[in-house]
Amino acid sequence: MGLVALIAKPLQRLAASVPTWQLVVLGSLGFLVTAITLNILKQTLLKNPNEPPIVFHFVPVLGSTVTYGIDPFKFFFACKEKYGDVFTFILLGRKVTVCLGTAGNEFILNGKLKDVNAEEVYTGLTTPVFGSDVVYDCPNSKLMEQKKFVKFGLTTDAFRQYVSLIQRETELFIKDKFVPPSGQIDVSPAMAELTIYTASRSLQGKEVRAKFDHTFAELYHDLDMGFSPINFMLPWVPLPHNRKRDHAQKKMAQTYMEIIQERRKRGDLSSKEGEQDMIRNLMSCVYKDGTPVPDHEVAHMMIALLMAGQHSSSSTSSWILLRLATRPDIQDELQEEQRRVLGQDLPPLTYEDLSRLPLHNQVVKETLRIHAPIHSVMRKVKSPLSITARTPNATKTYGIPTSHTLMSAPGVTSRQEQYFPEPMTWEPHRWDEGHKLQFTGLGLEEEFEDYGYGMVSKGASSPYLPFGAGRHRCIGEQFAYVQLQTVLATFVRYVKLANPEGRRGVVDTDFSSLFSRPMAPAIVRYTRRGTPYAAIEKS
Repeated sequence: MGLVALIAKPLQRLAASVPTWQLVVLGSLGFLVTAITLNILKQTLLKNPNEPPIVFHFVPVLGSTVTYGIDPFKFFFACKEKYGDVFTFILLGRKVTVCLGTAGNEFILNGKLKDVNAEEVYTGLTTPVFGSDVVYDCPNSKLMEQKKFVKFGLTTDAFRQYVSLIQRETELFIKDKFVPPSGQIDVSPAMAELTIYTASRSLQGKEVRAKFDHTFAELYHDLDMGFSPINFMLPWVPLPHNRKRDHAQKKMAQTYMEIIQERRKRGDLSSKEGEQDMIRNLMSCVYKDGTPVPDHEVAHMMIALLMAGQHSSSSTSSWILLRLATRPDIQDELQEEQRRVLGQDLPPLTYEDLSRLPLHNQVVKETLRIHAPIHSVMRKVKSPLSITARTPNATKTYGIPTSHTLMSAPGVTSRQEQYFPEPMTWEPHRWDEGHKLQFTGLGLEEEFEDYGYGMVSKGASSPYLPFGAGRHRCIGEQFAYVQLQTVLATFVRYVKLANPEGRRGVVDTDFSSLFSRPMAPAIVRYTRRGTPYAAIEKS
């Protein structure tokens, strides 16, 4: 008691003589210093040798969040060199265990449902954007059924129709946006807008596309901001971007509901033009238990379908244009390939034409290799797991408890020298047989499995996984290639690209969102070629 009194008296005199605001500052600093000190001691003295090593950090809760957020790949490679293929870092208070390499991709992306779970990680992020009862706001078995419903628009017959629609949208966009005959354009917002138009016209139908203009593109942008990383932890906080997200979601859902209700009232599920579109398909679908898909789920699946594919195509098409601006030789080769294969008059593109243009395909593949839109894939650990990993000095087996979240980074293997010589060199010809930078994984056999929505590649053993693997592999992968190749082939016909004066290479990558994209502004110079618009003239 005497000791307490001895300490208390000087503190009372200090409190009486110092302004309140200074006491608050001193108290806060004291708390922070104490927390940091205890955190350092915990990492130094209380290591668990049976669990993956924790990346050293000073500030508790914050952990390595900032370092990871600025440049995930730089963070991954630095940690790999220090800790090995498996390590844990603190992400906003959450213990995240990263498993790198093809073995790490296999471990996470092909993990069993009883062991790893995607829904618990992503539902707080996606449900406010997509809406209730779809994607990660429902049991996995229901999600697999919803994927099967959506595959209506992802067949070869559908792709045959889409190519001409996408080409026409792209031609109209170039004709409208790339004026005067030469100038500059910021590719990121331009390609985001174009991707909405091409995806809505092809995947969603003419009636939906008619409602999409620049104002709807602004709504989409507001909805897209719901994917801000902070929403992993605080999706419900009424921040300005979340208020805009919620308004945009209600507006877009209302737009789809109006179309659905008008068709119900009319007694015809097809569009007014008689088009058998995605809305009609979803309105006529029935779950395995006999329950018809409710109208609000149709609307929310339509939003998810639009949002899910837009990020990959928008970001990738932007990077394609930026990369082409650095390689006029590749631009010339692409146009020469079209004239040689399709004819000097450059007729309208067809689905079959795409497979006859290998360099176009390789431009898309090489861009996705370096600029995969999703750099991290997470799963919640549901059962205690163990993994054997390479460390800098040996091989070790770690236990991973259910308090951890797993993270896979497929983009790491696509940037490794052992698979891709000079990995950060953008070279579409590395996919040619015999090229000096040839991809060393050519010829790898793929495993296939049916998760309830058709056979898909498990694919996790490949070092090239821009669309993921396993049960959550992107079902729109083939559509993305069709969309990106068609947009690329169309741009090559009508526009010549170059870097602005004084810039070499491409802009840096912006990792501030869940989906990586070019750092703004991403300007390129263009010159119109004057080629006749094939798809527009045909229509």
